[in-house]
Amino acid sequence: MIAGQDLRDVARKASSRTRRALLSPFVRVEARPPLVRLGSAACGWWVPEAVLRPGAVAYCAGAGEDISFDLELHRRGLEVVTIDPTPRAIAYVREVDPGDDRFTFVPMGLWSGPGELTFFPPAHAGVSHSVVNLQRTEAGDGFTAKVDSLASIMATQGHGAIDILKIDIEGAESTVLPHLLAEGPRPPVVCFEYDQPQSSRALLQLLGAYRGAGYRLVRRERWNFTLVSATLAP
Repeated sequence: MIAGQDLRDVARKASSRTRRALLSPFVRVEARPPLVRLGSAACGWWVPEAVLRPGAVAYCAGAGEDISFDLELHRRGLEVVTIDPTPRAIAYVREVDPGDDRFTFVPMGLWSGPGELTFFPPAHAGVSHSVVNLQRTEAGDGFTAKVDSLASIMATQGHGAIDILKIDIEGAESTVLPHLLAEGPRPPVVCFEYDQPQSSRALLQLLGAYRGAGYRLVRRERWNFTLVSATLAP
């Protein structure tokens, strides 16, 4: 017999697959530059080969316990800033930190501005916590951490511009991505996971807003999306 929580998980996953299938005709992948997938099977991302050059700068928000993407960018000569406020993620990154000045870890959350917010725990014993409480859990098992905008974190790190932004931040992308369009910065490559459950209509509106700002959707993998500005897209 399937336990109550397990049954809800099965229903949630089935619903996620159904939503992806229904969205497919409306989420159009456009002509794209040559892409390469970096990172593990579970936590890898597609990015244009043109930005993978020594000296380029990548910001990766959401580390969890797999920064294989971040580390591969670093291996290819990029300067990488990884951002995550989660205690388990902080401990993990300390263990795998390559230990040079091209890799920086910022133990805070990415948001639309400065503050201190509660991060709610996942439904099961996972590492990913959500500031928007995606899984509707109790705050008692969560934590409170500082958050700030991308522009502010970049200023602290001495960066006036970046080449790649990857965000996997458990629902906070629905606040952060529109803020970036409105206030900047606008990196030429934006990779994001649209964590579930969230509104499919809101996703279409978000993709439409980025398209209107000159970005093109060049890759979709489940709920992971890679957007590229017109300067890189053919």
